[in-house]
Amino acid sequence: MTARLRHRWTDIRDAVHARVLNGTYRAGDKLPRDEDLAAELGCSRSTMQRAMQDLSDSGLLERRRRGGTHVRADPVTRARLDIPIVRREVEGIGAVYGYRLRHRAYRNAPREVLNRLRLEAPRKLLRVEALHLADGAPYIAEDRWVCPETVPGILDLDLSEQSANEWLVRNTPYSRCDLAVTALQADAPAASALHCAPGAALLAIDRTTWIDAAPITTVRSICRPGYRLLTSI
Repeated sequence: MTARLRHRWTDIRDAVHARVLNGTYRAGDKLPRDEDLAAELGCSRSTMQRAMQDLSDSGLLERRRRGGTHVRADPVTRARLDIPIVRREVEGIGAVYGYRLRHRAYRNAPREVLNRLRLEAPRKLLRVEALHLADGAPYIAEDRWVCPETVPGILDLDLSEQSANEWLVRNTPYSRCDLAVTALQADAPAASALHCAPGAALLAIDRTTWIDAAPITTVRSICRPGYRLLTSI
């Protein structure tokens, strides 16, 4: 194997990023063609393309078909938010994870849920209400709707033993995610589920995923008081 093929795409990405930081490539500049940069930096063209796409996804570069690659005049800082397996999240804070299925039903979805999933026609979906625990105390109350046409295996899953969260993250890749984070005050149902006082400050995370145009799931996770949402840039 030659030296040019041993470069990791992350090394190439960092090398191009460094040129932006040191002013070699300035805001608005057009970068050399991928093949020219690949030859200069000693990597394959596919490695270069992957590195450049990552810089584009991060908001630093703008790539246009037939227009080349430019340093963005107004760089965007984008955070990456991975969909967590709640069990791992709980164990990561040093607590013992627990799980409780509160309700499961295969029923006609309300229009609000269909709209979130961008479904026009009435549809039966699987609704799963569950509670994730940390050291026996409520951690996240989850209200989820799943489209069995996209993930038929979910209907045969014993959701009293395994959470839909963990099963979907492990078994269903997604290509798109809509996310909204809202601060709210605990209403009576949330206060009861999370064992907190009515009116307590809570964080609600609404997340909807698709694989191509096919909806997978939409879920509202209401987190206990003091919950911290972590991301990376």
